[in-house]
Amino acid sequence: MPVPANVSHDQNFKNLILDYPRQALEFFAPSEAQEIDDTVRITPIRQEQLKNRLGDRFHELDVPLLVEWPDGRREALLFIIEEESNPERFSIHRLGHYCLDLAELCKTDRMVPVVVFLRGGQRIRKRLELGSEHFAFLSFSYLFCILDELPVEQYRDSDNIVARLNLPNMAYPRQQVVDIFAWALRGLLLLEPDQEKRLKYMDFIDTYSALDDNERQVFSQQYPQEKQIVMIWSERMRSEGRQQGMQLGRQEGLEEGVQRGELAVLTRQLTRRFGPLDAATTVRLQQATLAELEQWAENILDAQTLEEVFGSV
Repeated sequence: MPVPANVSHDQNFKNLILDYPRQALEFFAPSEAQEIDDTVRITPIRQEQLKNRLGDRFHELDVPLLVEWPDGRREALLFIIEEESNPERFSIHRLGHYCLDLAELCKTDRMVPVVVFLRGGQRIRKRLELGSEHFAFLSFSYLFCILDELPVEQYRDSDNIVARLNLPNMAYPRQQVVDIFAWALRGLLLLEPDQEKRLKYMDFIDTYSALDDNERQVFSQQYPQEKQIVMIWSERMRSEGRQQGMQLGRQEGLEEGVQRGELAVLTRQLTRRFGPLDAATTVRLQQATLAELEQWAENILDAQTLEEVFGSV
């Protein structure tokens, strides 16, 4: 499946894993999830500690999790998000080095590295052997999940929210994408009661489905109920942003307060959809009129790129 350009995949999947650590483990590394029940505590390891120890050689947005059992056992789970599946970017040597440092940091020999690939590739190295022609002194491998090789039919009715949200990243014919989009939205509604997280992961589903204009029209016709929900969520986000802006801007005038609210929510939407904004885009948003901000907020519902968001005012 095509991966949208200008998307911060690392950030998207880091949020997903930190919001749903148990479900992420069950989906991405099922062999390791069997022993983890409700008595087990899963907590993220502070990134600041890792950066001080490991430096800039490693991905900035790796997601290390510490798993602790009531009997005192500790296991470090390291999630690496590798969105490009590019052998030149992914290094098994770097991953092995990272795991050794992480094990020392967490004072544990129980280490489970998990790599999530959006796309597979024949050149991805999955095992490392270091030694001489007589002895192997270090043998290293890792668990991996290649999303675009998973059959979507196997997960379309899953009760695991991480699986349902990733339906658009799985294997299916492109002509089925509208159904996939709807199935993922239904899973989000069914499995996530929190309204803020629903808003957050509606963007995730939309980003990885990457519907074009024709597909969005088909979705509106075939799934009117789900389309209405999407519109309600988007309007709710904008409304809350306006209210926040009004509160912040009472002393500056009502209209300016509304504009600040619109700017705040649009900035959040754009960042979630397309990743961190560059300086030029930030300046353009800050200098925009209220009418421009409102139009861009409408455009983002169907836009696939930043250029399309700003295309018509």
